[in-house]
Amino acid sequence: MAVIKQVKSFIDKVLLYFSLTLLTAMVLIILYQVFARQVLHSTPSWSEELSRVLFVWVSFLGIAYGFKERLHIAVGLVVDRFPEKVQDTIDFITKGIIVIFGLILLIYGWKFAVLMGYSTLPGIKLPSSYLYAIIPVTGFFITINGIELFFKKGLHQDFDAM
Repeated sequence: MAVIKQVKSFIDKVLLYFSLTLLTAMVLIILYQVFARQVLHSTPSWSEELSRVLFVWVSFLGIAYGFKERLHIAVGLVVDRFPEKVQDTIDFITKGIIVIFGLILLIYGWKFAVLMGYSTLPGIKLPSSYLYAIIPVTGFFITINGIELFFKKGLHQDFDAM
């Protein structure tokens, strides 16, 4: 079990650092784009499209990280009124739906990314699958983070205690 926790911790760190690296790259590209437009009076054709691709990747990785940290919005107004056993059942079913959602993203995202390999992103001259490859990656992270949620109580952080 300790090995699994170490592997999961490593995967989480990779996810976090990769996301931060992409976010930094996106900000730098946008800054360069603004500088080039305002000072050099020439906007590079690749900068807008590449920053858009990075934005999509950072957004999707943020979704996966949100499941890990239990940061997504949870509406407990109705569920909190039920007895604790019913709450636990709803919690279990919801976690199962999260894992199923991750698997759907993984399987169908892979198929879609492969399909999009036949078209090209015009600004950066790369296959469109580079943009859509984040869908199965996010599906993988949501699936493993959803499985991890089965070992934690609740679906969201308790901010009332803060």
